[in-house]
Amino acid sequence: MDIIFGFEPKVGSSNLPGGTKNMKKIFLSFALFFLLLIIFVPILASATLVPQTCGYTKSDNEGNCIENCRPCDINDFFAMLVNIYDFIVKMIATPLAIIALIVGGIFMMISAGNPALFGKGSEIIKWAIIGLVLVWGSYLIIDFILKTIGYYGNWSVL
Repeated sequence: MDIIFGFEPKVGSSNLPGGTKNMKKIFLSFALFFLLLIIFVPILASATLVPQTCGYTKSDNEGNCIENCRPCDINDFFAMLVNIYDFIVKMIATPLAIIALIVGGIFMMISAGNPALFGKGSEIIKWAIIGLVLVWGSYLIIDFILKTIGYYGNWSVL
């Protein structure tokens, strides 16, 4: 056998540490990544984050504005921030937390008396619930900060 860069290849095994077990983990990681990509790309593509009430969107051949003919202002910027907040909470964080709750429950169900696997499932569920509480409680945090600096309007429906 030839020695390449100081490593002698072994017949029938991978050169990576862990051999085929490591390759299975890498394959499963890529499979999970592409599954999540297939789920979330349509959601990201359908996100309308910028308010559609400002800007110069339609014009005739001479360049005269036909529809939505007001310039964007600071209120539209804050409306965009509210849209981004709603998108993150409703379309990304909540489905991911629900998936984590399901995975944690599956770990607990398939543990079959294995305390390590049962403990991992309960940890996943615990952190998913903490994440949901933080994400859904972020409305109160944002509202508290805005009222502290003097904004008493309804920021969530800009």
